[in-house]
Amino acid sequence: MTEATQSVVVPDIGDADGVEVIELCLQPGDAVAVDDAVLVIESDKASMEIQSTVAGVLANFTVALGDVVNTDQVVAEITVASAAAVESAAVESAAVESAAVESAAVETAPSTPPGAAETPAGSAAELEVRLPDIGEAGEVVVIELGAAEGDTVSAQQMLVVVESDKASMDIVAPADGVLLRLAVGEGDSVGEDALLAVMSTTGAASAGKPAAAKTETAATAQAPVAPQQAAAAVAANQEPEVRAAPTPERHASGLAPPPTQAAAPAKNTVIYAGPAVRRMARELGVDLGQVTGTGARGRVVKDDVSLFVKTSLANGGANGGAVAAGSGIPQIPEIDFARYGEVSLVPMSRILRRGATNLHRSWLNVVHVTQHDEADITELEDFRRGLKAEGERRGNKITPLAFIAKACAFMLTQHPKFNCSLDSKVENLVMKSYINIGFAVDTPDGLLVPVVRDADKKGVWELAAEINELAAKARNKKLTPTDLQGGSFSISSLGSLGGTGFTPIVNAPEVAILGVAKLATKPQWNGTEFVPRKMLPLSLSYDHRAINGAEAGRFVTELSAVLADMRRVML
Repeated sequence: MTEATQSVVVPDIGDADGVEVIELCLQPGDAVAVDDAVLVIESDKASMEIQSTVAGVLANFTVALGDVVNTDQVVAEITVASAAAVESAAVESAAVESAAVESAAVETAPSTPPGAAETPAGSAAELEVRLPDIGEAGEVVVIELGAAEGDTVSAQQMLVVVESDKASMDIVAPADGVLLRLAVGEGDSVGEDALLAVMSTTGAASAGKPAAAKTETAATAQAPVAPQQAAAAVAANQEPEVRAAPTPERHASGLAPPPTQAAAPAKNTVIYAGPAVRRMARELGVDLGQVTGTGARGRVVKDDVSLFVKTSLANGGANGGAVAAGSGIPQIPEIDFARYGEVSLVPMSRILRRGATNLHRSWLNVVHVTQHDEADITELEDFRRGLKAEGERRGNKITPLAFIAKACAFMLTQHPKFNCSLDSKVENLVMKSYINIGFAVDTPDGLLVPVVRDADKKGVWELAAEINELAAKARNKKLTPTDLQGGSFSISSLGSLGGTGFTPIVNAPEVAILGVAKLATKPQWNGTEFVPRKMLPLSLSYDHRAINGAEAGRFVTELSAVLADMRRVML
């Protein structure tokens, strides 16, 4: 039987200008089955496995870890048998996978109820329910399952609820049918396009993505099959044996036990980690080479990085400087509060925990200064109240925030530095031609900041409608990741809650945020006498690295003038 060499090439990677090789999944001489992962590449936003399209033996890699590769570049070579043998192996592989699909369908499909007509052969179709675009969230957590395997579900019925650091999202059934299999459980972390569930639908009702031929059973999902074992099973026309992967010992916290600390921790030469984990490590100053991974094939997950940082702090930074110097801030000592009376623990929501992390990061990295002023909005409030009847006809309540957003959008056109960001090296200002204004919404789960896009191009009625809609979505947990991205300036309004001013924290990478406190009626001198005026306290926090005090003073003074007379927006 003759042999041939098949090249493994990089598939289309879109507009990414080169991607890095971050993992070699096999070694030369290993048996390779169809769809086996050969290596993993990573761009700035995602990682991707490059799989083999043939069965054979890995001859060699033409790239190494850390190399940058491009579309259509050869990265490995696989020695295969003759074309006829390759075709035969592919047919046998398909047969094995088809048998697995049939086995899964038999085990998960509900029995036909008594008296119900059976579905005619060929009229049913399978749909994969996958996680849609989640923007820059990276990964989301499954927080709720709305149906069980075998349930009959209707179109738009909630199947799974996922939650990112800032919002939750319902994943619904694309059509009527039966839920054959759930591919995730509560607490699982999943990324974009991850398989969530498999449904069976009837004929014309099918409107989703056809299910892949290779459907894992519950047992198969326990552990990956070794490439050598899979190839041998295909050659023998048998289904590969699947063994449960050993479960690492877990602490009460749910995390894997920390690695044994030594005077000089061993450094991993091969690092398996996804983009989100690498980004987290960069932000915390963690050397991934010193982190022990507990994921599949030793992959480093976020919990591993968090545990490594906690262990490093507990040991006084004994991990060879792997944690950034900024993390050496003395911690508040732990106190046993139960010594003084009865206590209870109330877990913080994921949004609250992530919000605390983001605020802490902004507070440590941004050079905060706050400028305070008051705006006389007596005429503006009279005008707004005069629009109440028109608002009722429109079905659109107009609040002071809509006018404040309009005034801020106008000011950002006049002072574009307040609409910029600093680059990562703090060497350049990133000037933005768009004006997207975020506004803080208080929800039971924590503070969320949805974003009104192109605020400078919208009128007050349009801004009011969009603000009301986004605020309602935030309180009902209906915000999408897109609703929370792209802000260039933020407003935090306390409305009627109280206070005469406060210091809002800049929402980095933005460079400014406006805090609005409670409107109060105060006596103001008009040149001849004191008269009652409605005064609105304003607090402008800004990043002093990008904006100096004189610029901030001019901005808040001019903003007060605009709010006092909105006709200035037309000038």
